[in-house]
Amino acid sequence: EFLISDAGVLKRLDASLIGGDNTPAFEAYLSADQSVSDATATKVAFNVEHFDTNSAYDNSTNYRFTPQTSGKYFVYADVSCYAGNSNLAKAKTFIYKNGSAVKVIQFNFTSNYARQMHTMVSSVIDLNGSSDYIEIFGLVDSNSGSGQNFSGNSSAGNDRSFFGAYKILT
Repeated sequence: EFLISDAGVLKRLDASLIGGDNTPAFEAYLSADQSVSDATATKVAFNVEHFDTNSAYDNSTNYRFTPQTSGKYFVYADVSCYAGNSNLAKAKTFIYKNGSAVKVIQFNFTSNYARQMHTMVSSVIDLNGSSDYIEIFGLVDSNSGSGQNFSGNSSAGNDRSFFGAYKILT
């Protein structure tokens, strides 16, 4: 129980409404560059975990977070989109829930001067604790050429593309 003051009036707040220890929680990253087709939404294969408190993230087959505890989760991802031997026309990162996009961040380039762009997206998402899952997709649209990818780590501790989530409320 918390006590707060509102204009001199003391109020009580039930502490059980607060999410507790913020678990399940995980963070994973892409260990190497992932080749992608131009202008095609592609699931990012975040394959190395920094941590995974409840073994809720699959870092080897489907690259998805499936918490078995219901609640509201803060979900975040940063995907480094690289245009290869061309310039970026567009870069996107999507949060997918149960196979459908629920959030997207998009950058359009009119002057086509960039070759690489970090696209970070985040949201609070309700998960039912039994069957809901979260995945991250990205899109690299170059104005010509080849070699598009999501950039992975170049050295230890240099997470170019990462994905995480943690419970914030029950």
